[in-house]
Amino acid sequence: MEKVTLNVQGMSCGHCVKAVEGSVGALKGISSVKVDLKAAKVDVEFNDQEVSLNQIKETIEDQGYDVK
Repeated sequence: MEKVTLNVQGMSCGHCVKAVEGSVGALKGISSVKVDLKAAKVDVEFNDQEVSLNQIKETIEDQGYDVK
């Protein structure tokens, strides 16, 4: 399992948390995803044999947020 913390800009409310956690959590190979709104960070634990970091970033960006 890989663990990564992504800096994500544009999240401001509970809907943002649900959008990111729901979309990333639905990807195959994700074991956990947790959004920290105040820190503008998303912690993700995933199996890199099933999903790539780029796929995770693209999924967050598809929800309308910027991954730094």
